[in-house]
Amino acid sequence: MSLDKKKTELQQRADYAREVIGDKDSPELDELLRRIAEFDEHSFSKNGDAVNALKALEKRLESLEISLDARLMPMDKVRIVRHPQRVSLKDILENVYDNYNEIGGKDEHSIDPGMVIARAYITRRKGKTIINQPVMVVGQEKGHGEEFRNGGSIKPWGNYKALKYMKVAAREQIPIHAYVNTPGSYPVEDFPGAAQQIAENIYEMCGLDVPVIAIFSEGGSGGAEAIGMADKRIMLSHGYYSVISPEGAAAIEGRIRPPQRASQELIESCASHQKITAQDNLANGYIDEILQEPPLGARSESFGFYKQLRERVIQATDEVTLSVRSVRFLRGLALRLFKKNADVIVRWNLSERARERLLDRRSKKYRHMAQHAYQDNRTIWEKFNAARSGFVSTTYSVIVYGIIKPVQQTVKRVLEELTDEVHVITGKFGSLSGKALKSVGIGSDNKQVEMELTGLSQPDKSSVHENGHEYVSPQSLQDREVSCPHSAKRGCLDIWARDLFTDFAGVCPNCGHHFRMEYQWYLHNVFDKDSIQEFNKNIAAGNPTGFPNFEERVKAAKEKNNMQSGCMSFHASLEGIKLTCAMLVANFRGGSVGAAEGEKFIRALELAQKKHHPFLAYIHGTAGIRIQEGLNGLIQMPRVTMAVRNYIEAGGLYIVLYDTNSYAGPLASFLGCSPYQYAVRSSNIGFAGPGVIKETTGLDIAPDYHGCYKALSRGHIQGVWDRRDIRKNLHQSFLTIGGRNLYYR
Repeated sequence: MSLDKKKTELQQRADYAREVIGDKDSPELDELLRRIAEFDEHSFSKNGDAVNALKALEKRLESLEISLDARLMPMDKVRIVRHPQRVSLKDILENVYDNYNEIGGKDEHSIDPGMVIARAYITRRKGKTIINQPVMVVGQEKGHGEEFRNGGSIKPWGNYKALKYMKVAAREQIPIHAYVNTPGSYPVEDFPGAAQQIAENIYEMCGLDVPVIAIFSEGGSGGAEAIGMADKRIMLSHGYYSVISPEGAAAIEGRIRPPQRASQELIESCASHQKITAQDNLANGYIDEILQEPPLGARSESFGFYKQLRERVIQATDEVTLSVRSVRFLRGLALRLFKKNADVIVRWNLSERARERLLDRRSKKYRHMAQHAYQDNRTIWEKFNAARSGFVSTTYSVIVYGIIKPVQQTVKRVLEELTDEVHVITGKFGSLSGKALKSVGIGSDNKQVEMELTGLSQPDKSSVHENGHEYVSPQSLQDREVSCPHSAKRGCLDIWARDLFTDFAGVCPNCGHHFRMEYQWYLHNVFDKDSIQEFNKNIAAGNPTGFPNFEERVKAAKEKNNMQSGCMSFHASLEGIKLTCAMLVANFRGGSVGAAEGEKFIRALELAQKKHHPFLAYIHGTAGIRIQEGLNGLIQMPRVTMAVRNYIEAGGLYIVLYDTNSYAGPLASFLGCSPYQYAVRSSNIGFAGPGVIKETTGLDIAPDYHGCYKALSRGHIQGVWDRRDIRKNLHQSFLTIGGRNLYYR
């Protein structure tokens, strides 16, 4: 290598180090940069002296890189993964896999160039035996034509493409290697919609019956979760995995509005307190292991890193495969004892029974996450009652639904078949004999039976629910007139607050606009009187990351709302139909979801499954995932979605009803995956708010962009309901979508 070329290489490495540490003082680095810039081979009398001087500078730089690496702060690692020289997916495909073929479009000729899919092979040798093991590689790509890759920010159709080929991998029974390297998803609602598609991805990945290995470099919020649900999660040592970018967290904490920018000090503080690094995530149990990178992070020319990565993804796939195999003892022991030097070959195909065990292990893995991140303030008696109730429900379910009902259904089916066969023979004769008897005055037409079978149903007047007698909205106590926000356009007259929030249930009598109502209104006006039985009330939100000044804010929310978290879970009945409900309450920290809310949601789903109840998720409002909890909040997206899938796959009926404003993580996971989603009129539903969309994409959106009717037209929800009709519509849904015999298949 010529001295000029070597000098240029050193200059680039030193410049990279300076860019990584940002504005931090580093006299040693500044001095080295000066020495490299001033290096002139012509100032040396001998060429050998110039070579030695350059080697000395290189050794000094290597030593300095190691020193700087040991002092990296979380925000420094964010700068590393965002740097253009960062190792990318195309580099990995070229250097880790033995052969690959990109599918689903290539470069800019693709529905989303940021999402790269490849059918790849790993060749393994054992003596004279050569095995080509296929894998499906899925991941976000930032480099290699970054001008059309949108910085790895994936559009909804890119996530759709990823899911399509992950399903192909499941059909072909080959493992999936998912490389997560995204700042977050592109926030647009155009079909299939950012939130709804991420929710679909997570839901379907829960049930992919092949080994899934995820490798995290930059794990930005919901964009990471779209392909990050995995049996084994490996994180690069200089990567980060976060609920929101440090800049975004700082903007929220500092209440910064564009065009203002948060201070660098606040950004650094948020990056630190959100616990976003690989080491933080390993300690919390959200990743399984860390893959060590070279000092200051892996770059495209880090060829030693590729070898490490290859060894690790192969071993991780082996470990997942062996963990569910029936014959695995010696190979599993070798992998545990010898790790990198284990000379074993594991074939990655699985039997049907092994695939079942794989899904079961994946479910348990995510169920056990975040157990440290909420406060269980239940008394011993409350815990005992919860355990007893679960045991009784499970026992009842096994006896009734596992033993008695199958026998009843078999007997009923046989009798129905016999009856239908007999009717073929006796029907004609019965009709003739019936007419003969009626002609002599014996027998009569049963009009009542005929009407029951063919006529329209009539409401039971005795069961009409009396609305509003037990709960009075505080808004109705104000002695003032309220103007409808559409009065100028639609000619709505002002309404007395007392009339609006009592007789009219918060609905404008002219245009139908829905004013916001308290969650208590729904408790008293939707469900049967005195039927609500709350459970797990004392599972409480906390401050698991130790975020500055956040504990006081959570405490204030608890006192103000007389709640321990933003989720209320309860059993109730509606027109006599027993159901289980989880409600996200907008009054409590904007209805944001953290570890406590996720845990309560999961427990409610598990209890509904044991009791064979339909499940209603009533979303009074949610601002998304609670950013101060960091990954403890974000991990609820796959955790709760897994619980939803288990419930639905067991035959449960899962209905979601949105009210007020519902955004971000919950919508992009355990809510958006429901096949039955409805919205109260005048509500807003979307992935990101107008401000975030403007800042992220530069686009100005229409005022009704997130409106419920827009969501209905995009196919994201299945209906828009008037608040006054919720009880009737829910009852109708339970009867027609589920029915008493269809809640469980």
